[in-house]
Amino acid sequence: MSETTLKATAAASGASATERFLTDKTVSSGPGTDTSRVNTLAAEVITAVHDVIRQHQVTYEEYNALKSWLISVGQDGEWPLFLDVWVEHVVEEVAGAARKGTKGTIEGPYYVPGAPALPSVATLPMRENEAGTPLLFQGQVTDVSGQPLAGALLEMWQADDDGLYAQFAPGITEWNLRGSVVADAEGRFAVTTVQPAPYQIPTDGSCGRLIAAAGWHAWRPAHLHLKVSAPDHEALTTQLYFKGGEHIEDDVASAVKPELVLDPRPNVEGVHAVTYDFVLDPVV
Repeated sequence: MSETTLKATAAASGASATERFLTDKTVSSGPGTDTSRVNTLAAEVITAVHDVIRQHQVTYEEYNALKSWLISVGQDGEWPLFLDVWVEHVVEEVAGAARKGTKGTIEGPYYVPGAPALPSVATLPMRENEAGTPLLFQGQVTDVSGQPLAGALLEMWQADDDGLYAQFAPGITEWNLRGSVVADAEGRFAVTTVQPAPYQIPTDGSCGRLIAAAGWHAWRPAHLHLKVSAPDHEALTTQLYFKGGEHIEDDVASAVKPELVLDPRPNVEGVHAVTYDFVLDPVV
């Protein structure tokens, strides 16, 4: 394990994720205008907590441990991590239920907008002698009728061979393994990168303490992140995994779907290559 890996702490990653979320997301400063909706959701969540307390006869000692832990999640800056790992996959499931095109999954806490623009045939920015198995990722973006979507945008980001993300771990160049690829007139793209590694979510903070206390594991399978968009079509956020990879069956974030598993094979040049096409739904 590299020195860089050892310095990628939960506190630093959590603080970066929180700062990015507050800077980059459009977040309402209030609960919203539909008070009846807020009333319904908040009341049912609180009632569900009450039900758990009654069902399991929660003690004051356990309650105070929970209270202390919730406070520490905020102090560690780990709310984005906690929500993205254990809650977001269900929100995405509800939001994407009517999707006819490519399946989506969670965004996670490590997206950064504004990655360098790249042509349809490109190599993601990477360090000299970047570790990892070279990967050619190619395909086409179409609409649900099969018509190509010229100039579709594919924002890509991924962990490196140590399982670390640029801008969230020290010692990595700013846009390493991040890029905004513009598909050609036929919606086609071909991106050279490296296959990412499985990684543990940060475990030296509050989320790690929960994992240890519950006897869970903290691993995510290797994956590519993508946001795919085109005018007049619904933007797609997804992750693509690798057949036979570790933790495909027990992802800590419960984000793997069978439709999102890649199976790269060596091409005639001996490079691991995979073709994956994206289908975008029209904006309704």
